[in-house]
Amino acid sequence: MKTPRPTRTRRRFWVDPRFIIGLVLVAASIAGVGAIVAGTDRTTAVYTARHTLTVGDQLRAADLVETRVQLGGAADLYLVPSTGLKGGLLVTQTILTGELVARSAVGESSGSDVTSVVVDVPGRLAASIAAGSVVDIWSARATGPSEYAPPTILVGQAVVVRIVEPTGIIAASSGQSVEMLVPKANVGAVLEAIMNGDALAIVPVNTPVVP
Repeated sequence: MKTPRPTRTRRRFWVDPRFIIGLVLVAASIAGVGAIVAGTDRTTAVYTARHTLTVGDQLRAADLVETRVQLGGAADLYLVPSTGLKGGLLVTQTILTGELVARSAVGESSGSDVTSVVVDVPGRLAASIAAGSVVDIWSARATGPSEYAPPTILVGQAVVVRIVEPTGIIAASSGQSVEMLVPKANVGAVLEAIMNGDALAIVPVNTPVVP
């Protein structure tokens, strides 16, 4: 007579409802925190200038730094990474180091409207004048030996490209040479003033302070 084998009782899988509720609450908490973080992050990725960019410079990726800032409704006024950099994009207004790159400060054809000239300026330059500075070129017409007419603005809103450092043993110490970008329409007047021996000076343009 065979002894009957004991039957195996299948274990039922039992889940405590409180465990399920806990998982749901944790997931909801994580989702809620993510939504709050996403909602509070109102920054926008824009380009800032890695170094000073002057009028006529070709804009390249190496000149720019991607930065996240809060702009609110003004985001459309600035160059953002999603727009990309089109070939031949040029600087139309001086952009200082770390400054946001405004769309109005770049264009495609501005470089054909300006050219560089070197002007010899007697005396010392203002301490605020450097590469990228916006200046007015003043001229006093020579009327005789050591005599000059009252000075007037020869070119307004010129941009300093660089200050040419004097070289050589007999480098002049009484003045400096400054390379500037001026509108092509004004080049003739600048060259005429140089050839006539007129007294030239450059004066920085005051920029209003925005609070």
